[in-house]
Amino acid sequence: MACFIVGVHPFQRTTMKRLLAAAVLVFGMLGLAQAETDAALTRQVNAFVDAWHEDAANARMAYFDKIAQDGVYIGTDRTELWGRDAFKAWSKKYFDAKKAWSFKATRRNVYASADKSIIWFDELLDTPNMGHCMASGVIRKTAKGFEIVHYQLSVAVPNEVVDQVTRTIGEHEQAAKKQTP
Repeated sequence: MACFIVGVHPFQRTTMKRLLAAAVLVFGMLGLAQAETDAALTRQVNAFVDAWHEDAANARMAYFDKIAQDGVYIGTDRTELWGRDAFKAWSKKYFDAKKAWSFKATRRNVYASADKSIIWFDELLDTPNMGHCMASGVIRKTAKGFEIVHYQLSVAVPNEVVDQVTRTIGEHEQAAKKQTP
């Protein structure tokens, strides 16, 4: 589709298009820069998320206090989509037995809204029971501090073995269907 600006010579239209494209690129990059966090906020977020993971590793119920009341936790099993209170109820047996989960971040990227009230991150995790995992989360900054609004955990599956993994999952689901009355 051609763009015609009435009364403007074709050479000027091309120049204007290039200037417009450059302006869009520059302003787009400025928007991306706003998403990057400053070093102090990144340190605060890293300390908060690391402490959250430590709470789980040490089976401290304070783990759930770091999740917003309206927070959501999505685990690795497709049935694991919980609100905070349901997640806490499901997890209680593990915390009571002092055998919760242990996640150690090996890399984390942190981003924030321009006003720094909403923060999101992604992380690579090492775990003793699931191996390498990946996760992403959203944090809300409140007058009281940070709270996790959304967290999603996934097992990192190498592309070279994904066919084998999906086949195993399919076999598991078929066997489960046969056992269901």
